Amino acid sequence: MPDSWTLDDDRCFSPDPRVRARARELYQPLRQLPIVAPHGHVPPALLADPDARFGDPAELFIKPDHYVFRMLYSQGVPMEDLGVPTRDGTSKGRDPREIWRTFCEYFELFQGTPTGLWLKAELIELFGVTARPSAETADALYDQLQAALDSDAFRPRALFARFGIEVLTTTDAATDDLSEHAQIQAAGLPVRPTFRPDALLRVADAEWHSNLVLLESRCGREIDDLSGFREALRGRRDAFRERGAAASDHGVESPFIAPLDQADACAIFARALAGSASTEEAAAFHAHMLFELAGMAVDDGLVMQLHVGSFRDHHRRIFERFGRDRGADVPVAVDWTRGLHALLNAYGHDPRFRLIPFTLDESTYARELAPLAGHYPALRLGGPWWFFDSVLGFDRYLDRTVETAGVYNLAGFNDDTRAFASIPTRHDVWRRSVANWLAGSVERGLIDADQAPEMASWLAYGAANDAYRLS
Repeated sequence: MPDSWTLDDDRCFSPDPRVRARARELYQPLRQLPIVAPHGHVPPALLADPDARFGDPAELFIKPDHYVFRMLYSQGVPMEDLGVPTRDGTSKGRDPREIWRTFCEYFELFQGTPTGLWLKAELIELFGVTARPSAETADALYDQLQAALDSDAFRPRALFARFGIEVLTTTDAATDDLSEHAQIQAAGLPVRPTFRPDALLRVADAEWHSNLVLLESRCGREIDDLSGFREALRGRRDAFRERGAAASDHGVESPFIAPLDQADACAIFARALAGSASTEEAAAFHAHMLFELAGMAVDDGLVMQLHVGSFRDHHRRIFERFGRDRGADVPVAVDWTRGLHALLNAYGHDPRFRLIPFTLDESTYARELAPLAGHYPALRLGGPWWFFDSVLGFDRYLDRTVETAGVYNLAGFNDDTRAFASIPTRHDVWRRSVANWLAGSVERGLIDADQAPEMASWLAYGAANDAYRLS
């Protein structure tokens, strides 16, 4: 393979020579900082088994990463050809080398995207690749990557140490037994679970009753009314806290959170048990339970994350064949100001409460989220999420929030990834982008030069520790 594919040392930096020089200077100390990853989707099973390995390049780079397979699907590549697991198991036997060949054949699709930036850095820095993926280089690259993955140096736990991860959090169903976290923590790895009760709050979903049965088994008692349901959730929160959880996570389309009259909430829960709750009642109950969970957060200290503004599983055929979270989610408009009015008036001033909102509606950064964070002490703004986890997305976020909220009301960065090998690269792109944005602000006279290094360190490392109360 020709030695022709290299990384630009100044990637993500401005072409303006003064800004670029200052960005380099600000960035250098950030490279040595440990990684704090307060929200992500790495499966804990990957780290629970000390002998675990990544089976092949397709398993590492393609199958778990909807950023990758959604792009190929958009160009007509069937998900079955990429080994994305189907609900009926019909795609499990796909040859990983064939999956990799397909990926390499379409690699040019990722040019100009954050995924392309991450993949290039992973392949070059982590695996020593020197040739761009293509139909011609696919087999040689596969062999090179497979040889690395077969070595002890590329076991997940070995990479965890190599990446310099200080804290890694997973995202776990409220009904998870957390046994894998017990194994991980017994090995001394700083991995924490995150409490995600979404499946238990969607009372109109077809799977809700089976999830409720699992909750009953975890709690050791029957749940036949709202009071029992509430106490079961509280008990699961306690179990997560005992395993080191610092936060809960909630993915919703709308940020509307408001309490119901208790009699109405009890009546809706009773109808849910009977299988007769309407869609409108289910939505009102979900909003009510989020308000109740915020009250629990005041008591137990779990930071409340809200991921809002995604129309989930937009493509019904993909959902029916492959299940949730298969790259068919689309941003929608969000009304944070009205949606959070009741919640923030109840708890936004309380020092025990911490709320971190994330949005897929960038138009709300300056109009709503920055003004809210610039007032309510309980609120810290989550970083650019999902589609906007990119160099230009970071610039837009900082441009639109810092003027009103400042940098010390921001929650820093989280990688939000299932793709384990991409963690250091994603954090590096954020750090480079922060250094570049601050450098530009200094050159424009908006930030004092002697304050910029501390601000850069805060955004790269300190903000996440502070927002999630990790230290």
